[in-house]
Amino acid sequence: MRDSRGAPALTSEELVRYSRHLILPGVGSDGQRRLKQARVLLIGAGGLGSPTALYLAAAGIGHLGIVDGDVVDRTNLQRQILHGTGDIGRRKTESAGDRITDINPNVDLSTFDTVLTSANALEILADYDIVVDGTDNFQTRYLVNDACVILGKPNVYGSIIRFEGQASVFGHDGGPCYRCLFPEPPPAGMVPSCAEGGVFGVVPGIVGSIQATETIKLVLGAGDSLSGRLLLIDVLRMRFRTIQIRRDPACPACGTREITELIDYDAFCGVASNAGGAAEGIDFVREITPSELATRRDRGDDLVLLDVREPGEWAVARIAGAQLVPLGTLQDAAPTLDPARDMVIHCHHGIRSAAAVRYLQSQGFTRLWNLAGGIARWSAEVDESIPQY
Repeated sequence: MRDSRGAPALTSEELVRYSRHLILPGVGSDGQRRLKQARVLLIGAGGLGSPTALYLAAAGIGHLGIVDGDVVDRTNLQRQILHGTGDIGRRKTESAGDRITDINPNVDLSTFDTVLTSANALEILADYDIVVDGTDNFQTRYLVNDACVILGKPNVYGSIIRFEGQASVFGHDGGPCYRCLFPEPPPAGMVPSCAEGGVFGVVPGIVGSIQATETIKLVLGAGDSLSGRLLLIDVLRMRFRTIQIRRDPACPACGTREITELIDYDAFCGVASNAGGAAEGIDFVREITPSELATRRDRGDDLVLLDVREPGEWAVARIAGAQLVPLGTLQDAAPTLDPARDMVIHCHHGIRSAAAVRYLQSQGFTRLWNLAGGIARWSAEVDESIPQY
């Protein structure tokens, strides 16, 4: 049922459910009907996506889409409040769907149990009014940004690391996009992921709640959005500050509009694999699988196993016989390493170690291998006694 202006009418149950909204100046019944009519897509059902999804559902967003191709892991539970202990091993979209339906069965929910890629992003995003970026890697952030700019969708952005967070609204009402703030991604491995650097469990709750707030404000047309501003949060000092962001006329996405189609974002962010058959050289990172490394160690090959993770990660899990040289100290440690010995370098998933291989190649080292998949894959395929984190 719809009212005389075409907005969906509220049922008697919804009038009771949303009563605290209905008496709120700036929302009321008109605003609640706009929320019911809204279509919001959430990319990621993890740390940021959890509070965002819960509050959007509770607020009465009529149609909520969730994109996530991952499963619930025990390490998620410290911060990803959409999921519980009983959900370990389940698809995140399934777990999230059950929780959201329990929060508000009036929400029309669509789930996409897949990774967002250049091949599917435009099709998935096209049917939604607002996109909420709850991702944790630069490849997907640039992908979401470019897809939103191409389609003309607002992009409600959030990111977290350790004790800090950021939030903004990109591509809204003539405001800047993500590329105006970050024209180029950082070098691969330079910025640790949450799995590598850690995250204080409540930080995604704060940032995700802010993303939900900005999304609801956009639907209602209420208040001042974070468009043109980047909110910086430091929970250790409990400081919130904003910096102004200006739209860049030379931005290839929202400025010159040079970006008219989605690209290979792994390659753009420097995390492309060597599967393309590149010629061996400074940009070629030779890999060794965990099983291949185990075979070489079992037969007694003379190998140096170099771990370029951080000491905190080393304390959680390590491969026996490895030498810890955090990536940030590699330049100082390089003169002490023997270039005549075979050296296998590893990190958590293989990104930082690939950067270490490239640096040592630039210093004349040639007998180098990157452990494919890092210690995480080693634990899964060779030694299950090593904790996953």
